[in-house]
Amino acid sequence: MHHNRYDNRELSWLKFNQRVLQEAADPSVPLIERLRFLGIFSNNLDEFFKVRYATVKRIDLAGKSGKKVLGGFNAGRLLKEITQIVIKNQAESLDILASIQHQLKDHDIFIIDETEVTLDQAEFLKEFFLEKVSPALVTIMLNDIDKVPNLTDLKAYLAVKMVQFQKDRLSNRYILIEIPSSVERFVVIPSDDGKKYVILLDDLIRFNLNVIFNIFDYTSISAHMIKITRDAELDLEGDLSKSYIEKLMDSVKDRLEGDPVRFLYDKEIEQDTLDFLLNKMEIETTDSLIPGGKYHNRRDYMNFPDLGATHLLYDRIVPLPIPGLEIQGSLLEKISKKDFLQYTPYQTFSYTVKFLREAALDPKVKSIKITIYRLASVSHIASSLINAVKNGKRVTVSIELQARFDEANNIKYAEKMEREGVKLIFGVTGLKVHCKTCIIERLENRKIKYYGFISTGNFNEKTAKVYTDYTLFTAHQGILKDIIKVFDFFEVNYKIKKYKHLIVSPHYTRTEFSILIDQEIQNQQEGKKSGISIKMNSLSDYGMIDKLYEASRAGVKIKLIIRGINCLIPQVSGMSDNIESISIVDKFLEHPRLYIFENDNNPVVFISSADWMTRNIDHRVEVTCPIYDNDIKQELIETFNISWKDNVKARDFSSNRENAYRPKSGPDFRSQFETYSYYKNKLQAAETK
Repeated sequence: MHHNRYDNRELSWLKFNQRVLQEAADPSVPLIERLRFLGIFSNNLDEFFKVRYATVKRIDLAGKSGKKVLGGFNAGRLLKEITQIVIKNQAESLDILASIQHQLKDHDIFIIDETEVTLDQAEFLKEFFLEKVSPALVTIMLNDIDKVPNLTDLKAYLAVKMVQFQKDRLSNRYILIEIPSSVERFVVIPSDDGKKYVILLDDLIRFNLNVIFNIFDYTSISAHMIKITRDAELDLEGDLSKSYIEKLMDSVKDRLEGDPVRFLYDKEIEQDTLDFLLNKMEIETTDSLIPGGKYHNRRDYMNFPDLGATHLLYDRIVPLPIPGLEIQGSLLEKISKKDFLQYTPYQTFSYTVKFLREAALDPKVKSIKITIYRLASVSHIASSLINAVKNGKRVTVSIELQARFDEANNIKYAEKMEREGVKLIFGVTGLKVHCKTCIIERLENRKIKYYGFISTGNFNEKTAKVYTDYTLFTAHQGILKDIIKVFDFFEVNYKIKKYKHLIVSPHYTRTEFSILIDQEIQNQQEGKKSGISIKMNSLSDYGMIDKLYEASRAGVKIKLIIRGINCLIPQVSGMSDNIESISIVDKFLEHPRLYIFENDNNPVVFISSADWMTRNIDHRVEVTCPIYDNDIKQELIETFNISWKDNVKARDFSSNRENAYRPKSGPDFRSQFETYSYYKNKLQAAETK
């Protein structure tokens, strides 16, 4: 029996990241894809330290136990446990990396360092360095300044020690070189022997140290990598109440002025260099010093070049068209007759872009309103909106500038759109706008008719290739009038709207979902058909978890597919016997939120931007949209069932072994591949009709 009703959120997150590491270790995953999973693992960990670890640390520093907000765990104990897990995972990830690099050699791919460069390669590397790298280098001579300038968070630096002979004695000079992010981290060296050679940018810089410092007379020079992670403090994800955070902030403000949460360094670094740096950077705490390998920022492996080695990558799937919705003709004309569902990346994201392009050109379209959370760095979405303004349409964009870690792209496009005359709304004070909606007004026979789409994911071309997400295209006037109210709320947010169709956070999500769960409990008690199937990214809100426990105790069968954090503990006798729960981590990132309630054989189905985390329910603007079209309802239920049947990439939360794969019975069933086949068959069936 668990001593707890809930799994701790931080530990649950670390388990999720271990599932990503499992993919990197899985011999059945193509080699270069495994390298990229290592990158994702590393990137995830960076975000975790910036935000979650920093929060727990603040609670501990304030001398609080934090048990209430940490699901019964003590902050101090939790920090120790996190550190132990991370050190173990880091070590494992280094072993995996070494093993992958070893296996790449069998495919004539060699990742070399500065000591393995041949004479031919040396020439190319010197030239490449002078042309591309040298102009981008920031080099800080530490001996000559009093205080180290603020180092950029999460950037990697080479700490250089130069030994000079001065006035008959040796003296040390210490220097920091910032590794530029404007140059790709992996430099492919041309070769004519059919083999592929890759060198990391840091090693290329080490190889050229003599070029950088040729004005100095030195006897020896060495360079080791360091990296700092600061407390992100941008937003604590609204999981803790405001007043709690403010109290914490005040009590530790002085001690935490952006203090490093981690100071990572190459364990081969000379002690005197390390001491000099810590002293110069005024880092006193030893608890955040983490010795690492020669390379940091392994998140860059997410963008490891494919080197034309298609056999070491997943087969590219061609995103399919939506049956009955030709991208050539007018989408609006089709959508005016019926709803359509787009499931990326199995189906093409082009429909989203085409919808906006068509709206930008169509003389009858008067206005476009859209919410933007994360934009790609080159965004067709943004350019379509600017195009619409040039054609005299009124364009309103609610843009979230605090989409963590994407601020830069969003700010860049915000400035551009504003210059072009797009009306920008910057979210709502105290609430993040996380819903994914768009609505256009079209003048038809002197009356305004609305068209729009509602999605579970970001309108971002790049992520649409890797994230699975549902988008509903609809001309249902009731749903769209509700969306207009959401936009009105952005502008006048002291008035709380009433909605006829949508479930909108922060005002209604908790109560509406509780009512839906109560209905299932009642149906179960009256002997009617009941059941709840949910797919989401994270489940951490204790109130919603308690509600599901209540339904389980009443006998309602519950199926949960949760990719990331899951604080609910399934299959505990007397508490959650009727709840089964799996996580799927595979080629694509599972991103949709789908809610299905049996409702006595008349299923109620929703797609949503909201996970069941306190932040999504109480501190964000989120939209959950009902599905009224029976075919689409059926399609969503079928895609849920395909995911549920997975026995290759599904991990079982109810197992007592950590991240155990689901026990197999019958032939392999890999849901992401099966989903693609499902849509291929759907397309063929539509074509033969």
